Amino acid sequence: MPYAKNTLFLLVSILLVGCKEQKQQNIPQDSAPAIERVEVDYKLISPKDSIKKVLAGLDSAQKNIVCAVNRVDAQNISRLDTIVMPLNLKEPLFQYLPYPFAVPYLKDLHKIIFFSYPAQVFGAYENGNLVYTGQTNMGRQKDPTPTGLFYTNWKAEKTISTVNDEWELKWNFNIQNDSGIGFHQYSLPGYPASHSCLRLTEKDAQYLYNWADQWEIKGTDSILAHGTPVIVFGTYPFGNAKPWFGLQANAHALDITNKDLEELVSPHLQEILDQQAKRAALKQ
Repeated sequence: MPYAKNTLFLLVSILLVGCKEQKQQNIPQDSAPAIERVEVDYKLISPKDSIKKVLAGLDSAQKNIVCAVNRVDAQNISRLDTIVMPLNLKEPLFQYLPYPFAVPYLKDLHKIIFFSYPAQVFGAYENGNLVYTGQTNMGRQKDPTPTGLFYTNWKAEKTISTVNDEWELKWNFNIQNDSGIGFHQYSLPGYPASHSCLRLTEKDAQYLYNWADQWEIKGTDSILAHGTPVIVFGTYPFGNAKPWFGLQANAHALDITNKDLEELVSPHLQEILDQQAKRAALKQ
């Protein structure tokens, strides 16, 4: 959902240094190349009464996995009519989401974030290693999230939506200044429901808020270097079953491969490296 346009104005609203959430990564970066994908099978569960009974028997970590797999938050999971359920809930969260753990092609990129429209999941990489991943709910059919290459611009711990002034958006990071699109915390009902922004759980929004870089600007109208690259890709099958329901028949139905990410980055690689070099030079 778009929020107030900030015409090249850098919002200074930062968490205290040493924030626990900033330091926590849901996959060990140095271990990413050595981690193997665990095979997990899935089943569908319905109706609501059965879902509530299943959820009642889970601990918080297991419930987080089920929420992530269903692209929903803890407040909305029990409202669903059908969920897809992993038969094994003993693995780390990243084992249930489709991004590859290591992508050698990305080794020269300090940071990059991918948002998959069809899978409704994001992945954050450092030098080719997946360091964080989670669920998202992107733009609804009427207000689709634009796809392509973007960069993180300005950020704010809290801001108000221009669509409805009752909507408070936490941990907001802008990626398209002119139209006010960004990623931030907001309700995740389990399907693309936003007014074109990229919704996240609060934990994930706070992590990316602290992890990604803002742009470097001079005055109010001159960009010296862009922030962290963000690639939004794919199309969502509106009108059809949720894509993750397909995991019951094929546990690899949503897999995102190294080749997929290489093909997404390849046309933009030199531009991303140039912006990265500009940022490095400004810090010297």
